Amino acid sequence: LRGASQPEALVKRAAALGMPALAVCDRDGVYGSARAQYAIKDLGGRPFHAIVGSELTMEDGSVVPVLVTSRLGYQNLCRMITQAKLRAAKNASRIRWSELEIFAEGLICLTGDEEGPVRRALMRGDRESASLALTQLCRIFGHQRTFVEVQRHQVRGEVWMLRQLRDLATCHRLPLLATNGACYAEPGGRLVFDAFTCLRHHTHLDEAGILLAKNAQRHLKSPREMAALFADLPEAITNTLRLAERLTFTLKDLGYAFPQYPAPKGETAASFLRKKAYLGAQKRYGNISAKVRKQLDHELRIIEKLGFCGYFLIVWDIINTCREKDVMVQGRGSAANSLVCYCLEITAADAIKHELLFERFLSEGRNSWPDIDLDLPSGQRRESIIQSVYERFAPNGAAMTANVITYRGRSAMREVGKVLNLPKDTLKRFSDLYGSGGAEDTSALRQRVGMAGLSAQHPRLPALLTLYQNVYGLPRHLGQHSGGMIICDTGLDAVVPLEPASMPGRVVAQWDKDDCEDLGIIKVDLLGLGMMSALQDCFTLCNTRKNGREISGMAAIPADDPDTYAMIQKADTIGLFQIESRAQMATLPRLKPREFYDLVVEVAIIRPGPIVGKMVHPYIERRNGREKPDYIDERFKSVLKRTLGVPLFQEQ
Repeated sequence: LRGASQPEALVKRAAALGMPALAVCDRDGVYGSARAQYAIKDLGGRPFHAIVGSELTMEDGSVVPVLVTSRLGYQNLCRMITQAKLRAAKNASRIRWSELEIFAEGLICLTGDEEGPVRRALMRGDRESASLALTQLCRIFGHQRTFVEVQRHQVRGEVWMLRQLRDLATCHRLPLLATNGACYAEPGGRLVFDAFTCLRHHTHLDEAGILLAKNAQRHLKSPREMAALFADLPEAITNTLRLAERLTFTLKDLGYAFPQYPAPKGETAASFLRKKAYLGAQKRYGNISAKVRKQLDHELRIIEKLGFCGYFLIVWDIINTCREKDVMVQGRGSAANSLVCYCLEITAADAIKHELLFERFLSEGRNSWPDIDLDLPSGQRRESIIQSVYERFAPNGAAMTANVITYRGRSAMREVGKVLNLPKDTLKRFSDLYGSGGAEDTSALRQRVGMAGLSAQHPRLPALLTLYQNVYGLPRHLGQHSGGMIICDTGLDAVVPLEPASMPGRVVAQWDKDDCEDLGIIKVDLLGLGMMSALQDCFTLCNTRKNGREISGMAAIPADDPDTYAMIQKADTIGLFQIESRAQMATLPRLKPREFYDLVVEVAIIRPGPIVGKMVHPYIERRNGREKPDYIDERFKSVLKRTLGVPLFQEQ
């Protein structure tokens, strides 16, 4: 609730203005740094550097900005923030001055704006305290890594403030550094900036008063504008450019590595994976056929070549933990195309029997890590597995990936309405009327707001519409991903700051799954399904019956029960996982599933791809013999034969 522009927008605007670099400094974190780094790829090859930094809230309430000079400095910053976050309540961390001293190496210190310890003392008229604060920063960081930050926002009193800062810099033999303390990309961002100020202070525009920005000067300015602002202090501009050139660290230099699997003595991860895969194949098939052996060798060669052996073994180890704790687990997604996953009992689909394509899951030309999702029973059973992962990689070696909650629909209108002091009943009616979907255009939004009871002549309607559309998609708060965990042998707190989640016992990283993927951080998904809980409870009940047949798991359930298919063909499927939606129930009597593969097709066909591609009707017509299969070209027949010439699956 401080930055009124996305990191991507700031980078794009800075580059357009001709800047060579930009420092993104979130409060007590590096939340936006990953997105700033990734946004550079959209600049068309233009040289640009995203400097990593943070504004640190100290134990006395002052705010000290720091910038990263090296990987060690970045690791120190992450560890310092993590230490402060994990000992405090959510959103209430404070960094001790003693910690700043311990973790200062590799960091540059700025004196900050009006929240900084130096300017804060000067604003109280206490020059002595300001000098002492500056002395303290110099003692911690040294004269070579401490800069007196100066800003000009054309407000009353800044001439005097600048004179005081310049005198202190001279007295302490420190360089001046010109910045603009930008909080939004362009001047129009001031409205959102003021709105966020109101939300942060739990007030509205009518009562915010001096809390609001005095003007719209906190936007990114061009080098020429900055040079004109500091025409009397050209050295401050020069120092800014020199410092930017000095800060060469980027997030590409994280030093992250996925944990090594502790293979038994005399084994490598590759040899141990091969041994376990072949033992699993023997258990699955009895006699290992030439076809199975050929496919296993093919997959193992690619897995080893790409360096993923440890990843498969760690997932296999999590599966074993689930079995030890009597927690049902099932791998899903593209991993089901892997025979290795089937032999390790990560998945339950026989890749040979179902003629599945391994390259849909993993191929030699792929740079990203494989994605193995594990479904677990929701509730305490899943939580026990998540906690076991935390314990295995303790301390600070595991965390849930973040979920950045953004302003959307109802939440955007509700918060914007509060800022504008609109009637609560109007905002409630809007929420009741709002459906779902993306940001609406102005005319649709105007109509919906009118239906909620706000007249077209209301004086705050234009501001409401503008604010709503400008805050849409901006960060609101940090949540946690439904099941994505990232792990690291050497401590995740050296890779990304960690903080407590709202849920007790959980730790969350400051980046979401997309940020982690962009930076090569590996995620393992431990997802909770209510249906898995229902199944496990049902199996337990069945196995306690005196004359019942014992059910060891889902593999023990027959896949060819005629009574079950008779119910499915009549769409009697309420409560039946994956085929209980209205669209599924409407299709089942037309498709008439008779075997397991028919259910595979049924689940796949009610998806955006086949629906938008108009493939549902042709498949059903061919399935029921009313239309002849057409393979487009005979060379495609082997690929399209099982789906009657209609491409339904991604690998097709």
